[in-house]
Amino acid sequence: MRITGTGHASMFIETAAGSILCDPWVNPAYFASWFPFPDNSRLDWDALGQADYLYVSHLHRDHFDEEHLTKHISKDTTVLLPEYPTSELESELRALGFHKFIKTVSEEIVELPGGVKVMIQALTSPTDGPIGDSSLWVEDADGTRLLNQNDARPTDMSVFLQHGKIHAHLLQFSGAIWFPMVYELPDNAKRAFGKQKRERGFDRSLRYIDDVQGDWVFPIAGPPCFLDDALYPFNDVFGDEGNIFPDQMAYVQWLEQQGHDNNIILLPGSVAEVFADGRGSVEHPVDDLREWFANKKQHLDEFKERMQPRIAAEKASWSHPEIDVLETLRERIEPLMASAEHIATGIGGPVRFDLTAPDSDEVVESIVFDFLERKIHPDDGGKVRYRFRTERRLIEHLLHIREVDWVNSLFLSCRFTAARIGQYNEYVYAFFKCLSEERLQYAEGWYAEQRPDDEDIVMNGWQFQRRCPHLKADLSVFGKIEDGVLTCQMHGWKWNLKSGKCMTSVGHDIRSCPAEAAAN
Repeated sequence: MRITGTGHASMFIETAAGSILCDPWVNPAYFASWFPFPDNSRLDWDALGQADYLYVSHLHRDHFDEEHLTKHISKDTTVLLPEYPTSELESELRALGFHKFIKTVSEEIVELPGGVKVMIQALTSPTDGPIGDSSLWVEDADGTRLLNQNDARPTDMSVFLQHGKIHAHLLQFSGAIWFPMVYELPDNAKRAFGKQKRERGFDRSLRYIDDVQGDWVFPIAGPPCFLDDALYPFNDVFGDEGNIFPDQMAYVQWLEQQGHDNNIILLPGSVAEVFADGRGSVEHPVDDLREWFANKKQHLDEFKERMQPRIAAEKASWSHPEIDVLETLRERIEPLMASAEHIATGIGGPVRFDLTAPDSDEVVESIVFDFLERKIHPDDGGKVRYRFRTERRLIEHLLHIREVDWVNSLFLSCRFTAARIGQYNEYVYAFFKCLSEERLQYAEGWYAEQRPDDEDIVMNGWQFQRRCPHLKADLSVFGKIEDGVLTCQMHGWKWNLKSGKCMTSVGHDIRSCPAEAAAN
């Protein structure tokens, strides 16, 4: 099996049944904040776009590049479609002209012509990507197997392993979030949180690597790079141990320190071959890979200079002064708030958006989303639990394009600051991800179906429930206990085992007690 790196989470897989192009992303995403690194725009995308199959793992804009799919990917390619609870991904692809689909059933194998088998596992909780994330498993005719996990976080890897050894395991390792950079925190606290998140991302990926035991590990799906002057400090080129966007070389060096040396980095244009007998090789478009990464800042600066006209053009498109932000929000969002029973209760208070003038900290309008009264109104000076500050023109643009997912646009752009009282509240972001009736009703139904897990386990002198209240990860696998604190390494959530209280988010306490007390 041959794997050509095409940037970020994208790859071109050649099998006996033909080629599979995965997650092609080239154009800036999230209000021109994210760019793929290294620059992959100079690949022969018209040739790559003639792939036999297209796999788009989910709708995050660093995986679903509408402009690139429109211009460079053949509409006659066959789409391998994950089984998601909503039809959005299929609808978006059909709107671009794609018309051939293999609609997979999650975790069921499909055999393609030529003897190649594929399987897609679809994750479907409201916190998985934009209502969904997925992984692709491929078995070539000669028995070589690939797992493209990209940035999905399965709670159980056995579905991929029961069919035989994995020879190529591709997975995310770097951050893909806005925390802690945008939070209004002291620099030392922000650095400490960032360091913790960076280490947690490495540890989580290593857990997957140890579970899969693949012959070769490919770090993919990150990091993005930031080429706008205001966001450039987010790049990991300043020696900040709290930076959550380490590159592939930094991660591979860490893996080597953990005793894992079966790693392959894919630059755009790198070509790797893996075989069922465990052999593997790679050829890069550069002479010295480590030297190339040592010159990362130079590459970033050159890329930044090339992209300034594109960033300027994107910014020029954001302003829509004809839109009455408050009244439009009331018209479109208040009906959703009225039916968001579980989510609004989970938020449990008002959320404020302070809207500023372009490229300024001057607040020109403050709007409150009151999840107790289910109303949107101008700020009246009351206390709020969550506060966001962003440019008014960004909200104007979201309303102009009728964006239903502010997480997959505004929040991932990092073009805002945030403050909160108390713990992280997942319901806040769940709501702003579900600004359509279809999404909201699915999320409400998902939350309504959640039930406490009745099975307990014992670990390190403590008895507690086996399933994480967040996304049902098996804590016998992903749990780690230090000083009476349980951490779920799937997403880093924490509990005080003495009290059972969740230290990470409101409303997710667990059953727990000392094992001796349970025995008595």
